[in-house]
Amino acid sequence: MAFVDKEVTPDFPDGLTIQSGRGQWRDASGTIEKERSYELILLYPQAAAQSSDRRIEEIRRDYEKTFGQEAVGRVDDEARVDF
Repeated sequence: MAFVDKEVTPDFPDGLTIQSGRGQWRDASGTIEKERSYELILLYPQAAAQSSDRRIEEIRRDYEKTFGQEAVGRVDDEARVDF
């Protein structure tokens, strides 16, 4: 949560969701790695997509560097939400 507080919340202060799970993937050497995983869900207006994209990519790079990750996945989708 310290990473989220420092790196994510300042760029997405309106809210976010984090889900934890277990995942696996094949690393660059071909080894199957199994580890705890996290899913960060960010919702923002479509009009903010371009500026959000840049900030999300910065967060991904910072996460890779901070936690020694080879890759951090990303999925983009459009959704209709209401609060």
